Amino acid sequence: MEDVLLSVHVLAAIVFVGGSAVAASLFPRYAPVAAAPNPATGATGAPGPEAADTMAPVRDTGPGTAPAAAPVPAAGATPETGTAPAPDTGTAAAETVDTMAPAGDTGPEAAPTGERNRAVAASMHRITRGYALFGLIVPVAGIALALVQGRMGEIWVSVSMALTLVAGLLLATQIHPRQREALRRPGGTRPLRTLSMLAGVYNLVWAAVVVLMIVRPGSEAGA
Repeated sequence: MEDVLLSVHVLAAIVFVGGSAVAASLFPRYAPVAAAPNPATGATGAPGPEAADTMAPVRDTGPGTAPAAAPVPAAGATPETGTAPAPDTGTAAAETVDTMAPAGDTGPEAAPTGERNRAVAASMHRITRGYALFGLIVPVAGIALALVQGRMGEIWVSVSMALTLVAGLLLATQIHPRQREALRRPGGTRPLRTLSMLAGVYNLVWAAVVVLMIVRPGSEAGA
């Protein structure tokens, strides 16, 4: 029975606790970030004042405007018809496409978007939650093992249980809600840095538990 409880305890800690720790650490790396507003277009993408000025058409504004010049026959036009031969449509089409190219072109020369990926971040969020729930096996198996071995009164067991409780509360009240909020309403990078710091604290707490399980300070001799 002792060997079974020890195997379950160790394997659950490696798979579920380790998996939730890795997912919590990777989430800030892939979480979506709100795009910064463009000064020329504004936050909503509408043309700003500068763009509006450049896009304003030239109109006849009053009697002081110079009269329009007489039409000049196009180059190559015949005197009888006054019309020019048809232009090269291939060149004109190419020039039109070039001038109509959008500013946000995402072609090969566009700047890379980075590692932000909402689908990956959502997967990390689900792994953090799911593996943490399965990770409840770790303290349950640990308490059962300590009872079988008669170690419940030892200091390292008590400290390990307290640290496990701290890690669980940190994940349930801080990390998981902040991940959900980052997916629901992407913001800047500051909340993600805070989330990364909390994930680091979560990992350190579990590392301290592992050290206590190995060193076993205050353990009774011959136990």
